[in-house]
Amino acid sequence: MKLDRIDIRILHELQHNGRLTNVELSDLVHLSPSPCLVRVKRLQQLGYISGYSAQIDLAKLGPTVTIFTEVTLSNHRQNDFSRFQQAIEKIEQAIECHLMSGGYDYLIKFVTATIGDYQELMEGLLDADIGIDKYFSFVVMKSSFVKHHLPLNDLFGG
Repeated sequence: MKLDRIDIRILHELQHNGRLTNVELSDLVHLSPSPCLVRVKRLQQLGYISGYSAQIDLAKLGPTVTIFTEVTLSNHRQNDFSRFQQAIEKIEQAIECHLMSGGYDYLIKFVTATIGDYQELMEGLLDADIGIDKYFSFVVMKSSFVKHHLPLNDLFGG
């Protein structure tokens, strides 16, 4: 299904504030409430809206460490990639995992309480024998900004 400009605007507004009432949303996208609600339900049913969640300010909860890890696998068969991905997906501290082109296979974003916790986690992954040949760790010293929304209007002309 192709989305029109109103659908894109609905997605744009909801990703900025998922707690908008239908009336508030309909005002923002210049649509009456009933058709707006129909569109939101359709976007949910078709999987364009995959869920709603709270954005947590980790700094208020306590100190954490964010680490980006480049991982290169020993072998590059399809089952090697599948085995690795299945193992990483089970790790709560792995919050992003991307298959990359270029000099390494995966870029993973970990959030742990301490560097020691991260090192213990990586030692466990190496002991689990999930195909890791080598890895390089990059500790985030400071995040200048982190955006939690996508540029939908620029990408899809909303």
